[in-house]
Amino acid sequence: MTTNRPELPPEIARRRTFAIISHPDAGKTTLTEKFLLFGGAIQMAGQVRAKGEARRTRSDFMKMEQDRGISVSASAMSFEYRDFRYNLVDTPGHSDFSEDTYRTLTAVDAAIMVIDGAKGVESQTRKLFEVCRLRDLPILTFCNKMDRESRDTFEIIDEIQENLAIDVAPASWPIGMGRDFIGAYDLLRDRLEIMDRADRNKVAETVKISGIDDPKLADHIPEAQLARLREEIEMARELLPAFDRKSFLEGHLTPIWFGSAINSFGVRELMDGIGDYGPEPQPQNTAGRQIEPEEKNVSGFVFKVQANMDPKHRDRVAFVRLASGHFERGMKLLHVRSKKPMAVSNPVLFLAADRELAEEAWAGDIIGIPNHGQLRIGDALTEGEALKFTGIPSFAPELLQSVRATDPMKAKHLEKALMQFAEEGAAKVFKPQIGSGFIVGVVGALQFEVLASRIELEYGIPVRFEASQFTSARWLAGPQDKVDAFANTNKQHMATDHDGDLVYLTRLQWDIDRVERDHPDLKLTATKEMMI
Repeated sequence: MTTNRPELPPEIARRRTFAIISHPDAGKTTLTEKFLLFGGAIQMAGQVRAKGEARRTRSDFMKMEQDRGISVSASAMSFEYRDFRYNLVDTPGHSDFSEDTYRTLTAVDAAIMVIDGAKGVESQTRKLFEVCRLRDLPILTFCNKMDRESRDTFEIIDEIQENLAIDVAPASWPIGMGRDFIGAYDLLRDRLEIMDRADRNKVAETVKISGIDDPKLADHIPEAQLARLREEIEMARELLPAFDRKSFLEGHLTPIWFGSAINSFGVRELMDGIGDYGPEPQPQNTAGRQIEPEEKNVSGFVFKVQANMDPKHRDRVAFVRLASGHFERGMKLLHVRSKKPMAVSNPVLFLAADRELAEEAWAGDIIGIPNHGQLRIGDALTEGEALKFTGIPSFAPELLQSVRATDPMKAKHLEKALMQFAEEGAAKVFKPQIGSGFIVGVVGALQFEVLASRIELEYGIPVRFEASQFTSARWLAGPQDKVDAFANTNKQHMATDHDGDLVYLTRLQWDIDRVERDHPDLKLTATKEMMI
């Protein structure tokens, strides 16, 4: 992230596009809800939790998510806060989520990592963090649930530094924890934040003070806690790096805030942090050149496709991250893969649970384009230039099962449903060259359940997933004659994916090693770029 770039037009410069990553139950959904509350997108957090609908927020809209209380599909929400326009891309937080999450991270400029104060860095967080690392995404950390018994502050910071190999600079410091948690000291602005336990939706009151030695602190903090706070802050200032924006933007350092999302505490400071220090919309890479956000021509790429968001209409919405320019409703854009122009007449913006027509959008924004299946993940939309955006991964599935409709008469319909999910990126669908039926591959076991319930709900086809004889899939590439010869002699292992690309299916690592050894011209890969 270079600092010698030209100044961006004010509309683009005020955009902040980010995702929240966390382990399940660290409090991501609550934090999202509070962001929307402070951004004025919803009136009162928790209002959506009527008795029968316990634990629902506005950002989870699929039926299964509502039944299970998890966010399965990543959706995008936009809201205004201070002078900034925030685009928050929600990532599925369940431990069995799909590669959807990884792809979501290609569409954002920064990430907020939510950590549970009692549990520290958990496995899922580590996985997601590594993806952020690959892309050098700046990361802001929020240590949540400080109003419950949590671990020692230094211990939490140490664990982040060791586990994730990143410097941690405290942006705030907690005062007490659990029942004794009274607030935090804002190290970046030298002020005291006091939590209101009585009203969960009330923003914490702040007390202006001049430094940690200000005698006014004694009016708000019990003596023993104050002595401890002063001692800890002195140690923190000696032992831990001070916040440095350049190092943060390069992905080497993460500022950490301590708070309690459910009590609305620490959330506003985090939101200020994203606005004041977070990155503006960043350049995007394509095969030929880098796209700068301030370029006049509009360009963008599809990073997610969501089918049937409105069960009454078989619609699909392609989520597009705008990479450059000023988009206006009704514009004709070139759909690079099909080389056809596309009039974008009803693009939508997502404001919490509501969609509204987007009259305009700027680089950095995320818009939804309803379509009937023309748009796929990885597609580019431009004002004429044939761009190919790079770095949108497609992973080889780790779990394979065969799928059949319980009613054989519905086999044709099932094929259509599966193709739709494949294009949406919800699963990989392979058609074996021998035998009937399809093999479905996913990254996490929960995906089979999600798919079965969606195929039944959205298409009315009850299906059965069964163990498949194969356990891994690899894409096959190489000189055409060699590929054809290999495919002919290994028919029982060959399949095609929904793009028609050849895939080698097997159950043994030994088979994969053998192919690599005996066929040096052929390449077996576990990922393929979502290229056109």
